Amino acid sequence: MTTHRTYRIGQIVPSSNVTMETEIPAILRARESIAPERFTFHSSRMRMTHVTPEQLKAMDADSDRCAVELSDARVDVLGYACLVAIMSMGLGYHRTSEERLHARTVENGSPAPVVTSAGALVHGLHTLGAKKIALVAPYMRPLTRTVVDYLTHEGIEVLDYAALEIPDNLDVAAHDPARLPGIARALQHADADAVVLSACVQMPSLGAVEEAERLLGKPVVSAAVCTAHQMLRTLDLPAVAPGAGHLLSGAYAETPLPWREPTTG
Repeated sequence: MTTHRTYRIGQIVPSSNVTMETEIPAILRARESIAPERFTFHSSRMRMTHVTPEQLKAMDADSDRCAVELSDARVDVLGYACLVAIMSMGLGYHRTSEERLHARTVENGSPAPVVTSAGALVHGLHTLGAKKIALVAPYMRPLTRTVVDYLTHEGIEVLDYAALEIPDNLDVAAHDPARLPGIARALQHADADAVVLSACVQMPSLGAVEEAERLLGKPVVSAAVCTAHQMLRTLDLPAVAPGAGHLLSGAYAETPLPWREPTTG
């Protein structure tokens, strides 16, 4: 009898986040219906209830502890599940965070690669070849502008965006994902290469991604979809899962990770 490996997925999660621990498992459980690998899910929490710069900075300082705790469980990959916390710490900060948190796991004797949802969104959009996008975010307008500026610095032009201005993180989780395709359709998206339906891993959107693709006629991603894609590639597994849109359709199942991409010049 052939046995297939079970992978341990670790997530560093804001204390009030209730979505990343549902959407990432949902994506990987869907993958289990078409592929042999299996997954278990393990979390460590950082305190945060309101999405403000002050709480985000304090929360990020707690991420080192979470990385050590998850490495105690010998996870195979570690995901940092708060996009705006990373982006609010400065341009390009996802690279600093990923390197630092990986170093904590090495020091703890259980090395684990680290994926941040912020870095995964950047990489997912580059994987799609998306140079121009429109996006939907639940944040207050200043924090949404932080996301726009961060993506611009990474070579991705944001043509239009919707800032839903929901300050309480649990209220973000309660936002009805069925509303998102209509919100996205109202954006100036005609010249966009892709649309980000949720630039936040707390705002649920998975069930609306493929509907939005049909409505808009172009690739649609979320921070969670991009995180799942990069986690699978980090594990050297084909990044494919049904029901999660074009990025996980199989068209980009074997795309290289950023640090494996060949240099030119």
